[in-house]
Amino acid sequence: MSAHAHFARSLRHDALDRLSDRRLYRELGYVDGQWTAGDSADSFEVTDPATGTTVAFVAALDAEQTTKAVDAAAKAFPGWKTLLPQERSKVLRRWFDLIVAAKEDLALIMTLEQGKPLAESRGEIDYAASFVEWYAEEAKRVNAESVTSHLPGAEMIVRREPLGVVGVVTPWNFPSAMLTRKAAAALAAGCTIVSHPSSETPLSALALAELGERAGLPAGVFNVVTGDAATIVGRLCEDTRVRALSFTGSTEIGRLIAKQCAPTMKRLVMELGGHAPLIVFDDAGLDRAVAIAMDAKFATSGQDCLAANRIYVQRGIHDAFCKAYAERIEALKVGSGLDDGSDIGPLMHERGVAKVEEQVADALSRGARLLAGGQRGKAGPLFYQPTLLADVPADALIMREETFGPVAAVTPFDSEAEVVARANDTEYGLVAYVVTENGARQRRLGQALDYGMVAINRVKITGAPIPFGGVKHSGLGREGSRHGLEAFTELKYICLDLA
Repeated sequence: MSAHAHFARSLRHDALDRLSDRRLYRELGYVDGQWTAGDSADSFEVTDPATGTTVAFVAALDAEQTTKAVDAAAKAFPGWKTLLPQERSKVLRRWFDLIVAAKEDLALIMTLEQGKPLAESRGEIDYAASFVEWYAEEAKRVNAESVTSHLPGAEMIVRREPLGVVGVVTPWNFPSAMLTRKAAAALAAGCTIVSHPSSETPLSALALAELGERAGLPAGVFNVVTGDAATIVGRLCEDTRVRALSFTGSTEIGRLIAKQCAPTMKRLVMELGGHAPLIVFDDAGLDRAVAIAMDAKFATSGQDCLAANRIYVQRGIHDAFCKAYAERIEALKVGSGLDDGSDIGPLMHERGVAKVEEQVADALSRGARLLAGGQRGKAGPLFYQPTLLADVPADALIMREETFGPVAAVTPFDSEAEVVARANDTEYGLVAYVVTENGARQRRLGQALDYGMVAINRVKITGAPIPFGGVKHSGLGREGSRHGLEAFTELKYICLDLA
């Protein structure tokens, strides 16, 4: 099937007419510099979660096509690896410039397939581009280091060398940023990429591949394989030429991937589930605390591994906090991400809505109080009202498992020691939020909370310069910063005899 025929077959959503660059709308996989449907005409439907309207029919590539993508990446690796870092940097910089220039189109594509409000999609494109810009510069700073010799007549050098082919598996909630955060680091290090985007949001990755091609990424250096996750990721796990695999998704799937990768001893970088506590102390300003709780809970309609899942409020401020928080929540506008002013978009799929309903019903059955929301929204079957539960007991489902929806669960606490113990009582350890004006407490909590990242008196803490990642069952390794680049390199020690 030709690319043109595939495009014409699925151009159904009226909002696609708003694209200024139709070439960014791609429905074919991208392998070895070619847009391909593989050897069959199999495809899968991508729909707008706000309306159920078809957005695209995307080519479903198979295990054979995955192997061809690895073939291409392995073939391209020697040339990309030996390219001067300054040249790789120039390509990445051009990719960054093209992403920024295409922000409006990329944001529209994201909102159509993912559902988040356009303002959030624009923010994600900026965020995604920032990783490409950062690693365009870091590409020039992968340095060798000298070691003071402990042997007579010897010189010792330690080099960082690229691992090789890297598999990249990305989720549906941040379809652009999760791809660039991984791929830009690996490309800067000198690795080549075989990526698999979520089948619910593949269009963002394909648009980035189109821009990467325009930027000058050579054939085979960056591949996008669309289709069934089990088939494609399974093949990446078993192929010995894939030296590293970077995955963002659930802890359950992360464990499965780690098991599948064990026979080939791959380097793993994993950003997995979160169950973030937000701790508000009595000394916090009420308005500030509520604003932080709003941002930490309801971005991306709560479908974020960084979302505050358990909100602990010290008893002295608890009632006033809940009253003010409920008022702010009830003022949120629920609607399509394409509508002006929408704050809360649809959830991604029916099982996400069902999980939220189950958690709310469970909490209420255990004595929690419903202060706002609590049922599906009127805008469509995948919408759920922003919801506030108070006095949620520790044994409620929502206090024990990730929510991924617009439901805030609040419970009181009395002492610092008590709340630290409760916050740490989980297998997860991605991020924790603290709101307090006490400087000594800020330092104590920063150390005492068993999380990879701790945000104090703010929500936005991530970005290209920082090492993003968690502890315990929330992941392995770090993304972003120079550490994110190091994950895709191997240390080589060279000892020269000078005698």
